[in-house]
Amino acid sequence: MVGLLAHRGLEPGEGLILPSCRSIHTWFMRFPIDAVFVDRSWRVVALQRAMGPWRISPLIWKAWAVIEVSSGTIERLRLQVGDQLALELVSKPRVARG
Repeated sequence: MVGLLAHRGLEPGEGLILPSCRSIHTWFMRFPIDAVFVDRSWRVVALQRAMGPWRISPLIWKAWAVIEVSSGTIERLRLQVGDQLALELVSKPRVARG
């Protein structure tokens, strides 16, 4: 339930997947993030750019999960609603303990 609250930032390429999630908040966060909302097939259904601290995203009914990434990632990757994402394991996932 802590998510990125315990972090000071994200490195490029890092992110957090929040399954079974249709809305997020950035209360108590120390840095802005981009949020990529995806459905069960990992198709992008909504995007929120540069969500600063103390913000709440809209409720995205079509979303199944949210991927939180460093601010600017959406623009850098030119993500658009309708894009199909694929997951690829490139290193062993780290489990946040809190």
